[in-house]
Amino acid sequence: MQSFPEKISAVMRENVERMKEYFHLDKTVKYHFFSAGKAECCVVFIDGMTNSALINEYVIKPAAQASLKAAPEERLAHLEKDVVQAGETSQQESWSELLQALVRGDSLVFCDGCARALIVGSKGYERRSISEPDGEVVMKGPREGLTEVLLSNIAMLRRKVCSEKLRFEFFELGETTKTACCICYIDGTADARVLAELRERAGRIRIDGVLDSNYVTELIRENRFSPFRNVGTTERPDIVAAKLLEGRAAMLVDGSPVAITVPHIFIEHLQSNEDYYISFYFAGINRMLRLIGFLLSVSIAPVYIAMVTHHHELLPTTLLVMISHARQGVPFSSLSEALILLLAFEVMREAGSRMPSQMGQTLSVVGALVVGQAAVAASMVSAPMLIVIAFSGVTGLISPKLKSVVIIACVGLILMADAMGMYGYVMGMIWLAANLASQRSFGVPMLASVPLMEAGDGEDSFVRAPFNRMKKFGRFLAGEKHGKN
Repeated sequence: MQSFPEKISAVMRENVERMKEYFHLDKTVKYHFFSAGKAECCVVFIDGMTNSALINEYVIKPAAQASLKAAPEERLAHLEKDVVQAGETSQQESWSELLQALVRGDSLVFCDGCARALIVGSKGYERRSISEPDGEVVMKGPREGLTEVLLSNIAMLRRKVCSEKLRFEFFELGETTKTACCICYIDGTADARVLAELRERAGRIRIDGVLDSNYVTELIRENRFSPFRNVGTTERPDIVAAKLLEGRAAMLVDGSPVAITVPHIFIEHLQSNEDYYISFYFAGINRMLRLIGFLLSVSIAPVYIAMVTHHHELLPTTLLVMISHARQGVPFSSLSEALILLLAFEVMREAGSRMPSQMGQTLSVVGALVVGQAAVAASMVSAPMLIVIAFSGVTGLISPKLKSVVIIACVGLILMADAMGMYGYVMGMIWLAANLASQRSFGVPMLASVPLMEAGDGEDSFVRAPFNRMKKFGRFLAGEKHGKN
């Protein structure tokens, strides 16, 4: 394949031939020759990436009707200032910059006698319309979600935060893909140390391609082997705007509808944007339900196994007799039962989420009713264990942001409870709490804004205080406690 020199030639035909040779198998690259007075010109664009109407009406048509009488080296400047009627234009002489602009959807105008080319902003590729994210549906509140187009996401943020202090810093990631990324923050609200750390971690990324924001999430997060994530993600612009107002920073990645927010603390796993669109009474109840659901989802199965295996004396006699009777004829131990049912539950959940919506609902009903009942009737599993695992799985769905933590913690606690009884369960819970307390997200403790950790700093933690009792912005980072920039 032909290699390009550093700068383009003043001969228009030579530049066009060089591009045709480079893209000789690519039929989407189009070349249109026209004359502007005595000057011969050519516009190059990629079909499907550009707005054809804009090129025809505001580039080719006015240029063909113009008469360029300036000196050859000044023709391009005259073309840019007086002829082309596009809102975004620039002159460039570097081949690398021109090719990058071309593959991003801009058009290139070569003019004979000029050692520079004109870049015309003409992006017009197809994009998905704005719709509510399926994974973050709310009963009340905005119904719009982020899309795969970076500029569209930035526009939605600007509509939410109409402030001159809203800042955007652009850069590229991916040695091959050169994916456009953007750091968003509110000047004067975001912590300068967090911004510096985010820039430094993003600058260390060395990867061939970035196709989604999760590529960046895994590369900038701390404690990569911990089950608790310390980098937040969301598909809703209202959540991103709220995080910015609280003093956080966000990162948008072109091609991904998922925004990254940092720092990310534990209490955010139990929060929902709908908590701010309903009464603070119901918001507090919902958050407590999520916390209780998380604790039950990781505890009920290990505690049950610890009791039926090591601590029979903790169970009422009637319940113990019922469990013993239900386990008659079951060929597996309690540990094997729990692990098999957990695996079956996760398999059905994954299958239901990957199937079309109607088939997925049918599969869930069939799996829960028919397969479960058949397994109990065939004495493959006991009915009490099936109830325990089903209840553990349902309560785990209350907090979908903690789903991966629930799976890992539940299996680990089951193994420890089977080996050491309640002592193993308590030791496992202490390890989880210690692991969470030892983590920091971009310098902020994961248990920040938890009333048990910092008195008087819980107006938006396990419960939400009324808006007139909450600070206006920067509840977690900005202000005297963590420092302003």
